[in-house]
Amino acid sequence: MQDKILAIIPARSGSKGLKDKNIKELNGKPMIAYTIEAAIKSSIFEDIIVSTDSKEYAEIALKYGADVPFLRSKELSSETASSKDVILDVINKMIAKGSKYDYFMLLQPTSPLRTSRNIKEAYKLLLEKKANAVVSVCEVDHHPFLSNKLDETLLLDGFLGEYDNIRRQDLDKFYRINGAIYLSKTDYFLMFQNFYKNNSIAYIMEKIASIDIDNFIDFKLAEILLNKKL
Repeated sequence: MQDKILAIIPARSGSKGLKDKNIKELNGKPMIAYTIEAAIKSSIFEDIIVSTDSKEYAEIALKYGADVPFLRSKELSSETASSKDVILDVINKMIAKGSKYDYFMLLQPTSPLRTSRNIKEAYKLLLEKKANAVVSVCEVDHHPFLSNKLDETLLLDGFLGEYDNIRRQDLDKFYRINGAIYLSKTDYFLMFQNFYKNNSIAYIMEKIASIDIDNFIDFKLAEILLNKKL
């Protein structure tokens, strides 16, 4: 029996850093369209649902092939609302409609260079590792050992500590959560409301696919890279 997987694409309106970034035109189409199209192309999802508080966003999502069975409440559309709350809202509402899923994947629209291949690889990794959750990461651009705090004196004496004379290429690799893919067993998440509680596996993505658009510079970089990709 084939697993039932739900894709959740969170897209609240009213972002401040980059106005309406989830639907901002990126190389000729709304940014959210890239995530919807990647989800559809992956062919692993039973349903692809956009969680939004906006009728305009809902119409765009429907145009590109996602479902919007309900609008998000005002409480879940504030800046303080967490991804956890949005996930639980969608899962519980779909359960109330009679739809249950073995797994779900949170796909944020701000990662437009994440591909259907990344989606399928993350799911394959979860099955291979028999994991409860898989979260995407990428290598950090700047090694944390080359960072430190500064006080009002701005003195750099001892800034790098024991790593003062070490070559960058001799340092171990560090990774960060890139925000592109969060995959979990549904029962596991409903129990712990957390991706990292037990037997959670990292799916390593290339840096170029890991761009998370938060500001104008991120947006322009994604625009350039998508142009090269096309």
